[in-house]
Amino acid sequence: MFLLLIKAVFAYALGSVSGSLLLGRRQGFDIRRSGSGNAGGTNALRTRGWRFALGVVVIDIGKGALAVWLALLLPTAAGSPGPYTEALICGFAAVLGHVFPIYYGFRGGKGAATVVGTLAVLQPLLIAPLLLVWLLVLGATGYVGLATVIAGLSLLPLTIWIAPQVQGLLIYAIACAVLLTLTHAGNLQRLYRGTEHRFERARVFARLFAGRR
Repeated sequence: MFLLLIKAVFAYALGSVSGSLLLGRRQGFDIRRSGSGNAGGTNALRTRGWRFALGVVVIDIGKGALAVWLALLLPTAAGSPGPYTEALICGFAAVLGHVFPIYYGFRGGKGAATVVGTLAVLQPLLIAPLLLVWLLVLGATGYVGLATVIAGLSLLPLTIWIAPQVQGLLIYAIACAVLLTLTHAGNLQRLYRGTEHRFERARVFARLFAGRR
């Protein structure tokens, strides 16, 4: 178990490497002082443009994938719950590192991109339907936070449908769905109050149906 603890701590430290804060520091700014104040891809896109946001997303997805891949690659000790269970634990540790980064005063992003990175290694068949759900909700509403929460919640039925036999994955899906809902609580509150920022350009369905009237 001591070896697993070391792996989990390393995964958390790896997850704490925030793409937006790392790239922002190289360019001389802290993204948490801009826009919504969140160190995630959406705020990066809104305040710094798509090129910067793309770099952020690549880093945040990549560190989640790397944390899980290393957990699967490194040897396990006696009494270990197994390499896949260790990978699940390390994957969630990396997501927690993104949300609560030790290098940046525990103020990070909301975890969605890092969750995607972990799933890309843990169960890649989940990625396409999750992305489809996210795109459908975003295209219908224009709300990124809402799309992310619904995609996160859809992870539960999708896991039961696509990978019911994978031990521990459903528990991981529940943990990620709960965390994503909590990190987007502010978005949901603003949505309820009618003050949530909407990406009008993303509302492709509204424009499509409006054009047919």
